[in-house]
Amino acid sequence: MTYCIYHIPGKKIGVTNNLEERVTRQQGYTEDEYEILDMSDDISYISHREIELQKQFGYRVDQKLYKDLKPKNEQLNHMKINVTEQTTTFPCPVNKLKGRLMDEVGMSWETEHGRCCLDPESIKWVMDNVKPSMYNKDRCYVYNKAFARYFDNNGCCRTNTGALNMSGHGYMPDRFDLIRDWANERGLYDKGDTKTQYLKLMEEAGELGRAILKNDQDEFVDAIGDMVVVLTNLARLGNTSIEHCIDQAYNVISKRTGKMVNGTFVKDTL
Repeated sequence: MTYCIYHIPGKKIGVTNNLEERVTRQQGYTEDEYEILDMSDDISYISHREIELQKQFGYRVDQKLYKDLKPKNEQLNHMKINVTEQTTTFPCPVNKLKGRLMDEVGMSWETEHGRCCLDPESIKWVMDNVKPSMYNKDRCYVYNKAFARYFDNNGCCRTNTGALNMSGHGYMPDRFDLIRDWANERGLYDKGDTKTQYLKLMEEAGELGRAILKNDQDEFVDAIGDMVVVLTNLARLGNTSIEHCIDQAYNVISKRTGKMVNGTFVKDTL
């Protein structure tokens, strides 16, 4: 079996043994939108090489090697839905469906009534309209005609700005939405609070300081990423959003004038 390390510029570096299934069908990228960085029949080599390239390109580094995650990934990323003329049936009960669907963001399929795909907004529609199977407690379904009508009204697999990606299909999820979905699934917003997240932020800031002092680029990237995650959750727990906070800050700094002094921008005083 040949394993490929693929690179979606600006997005991620990953491993698969089926580019058509994993990158094109599930994530919605055409051949001209990604590149192959390495190939090998040796899963151990390719797993370590993926981590090396993620560090080299500055992406978040997987915590576990691909060879250790492979069985789980195959289960999560190859959800075997059953599409008939009337319905799309999912292979899990309703109470486990949202997590399975979030693992399949970018997946799409054709129905008699049109094309359907998964992004955070369409997943919300599914969860509002899904019905448990009368014949199998471990299955649930939605009606294709209603799901397709949702896309007629809202567009299929759009970004948060309402634009399709370059290939014309395949959702490009917003990073902050993914962080919030991740945190919400784990109960952070139900059981966490601003004080604990602030302490976590200070811990991550300390790691960033150590990375700078050690000139450790990998730790530098990891610490900044962790701080963004914590800030996203801190904002949510503080009844706002990180996007709003960023917008407010930019509205202020965009009007500032000043000059650089000893490597720091010093704003003009009134």
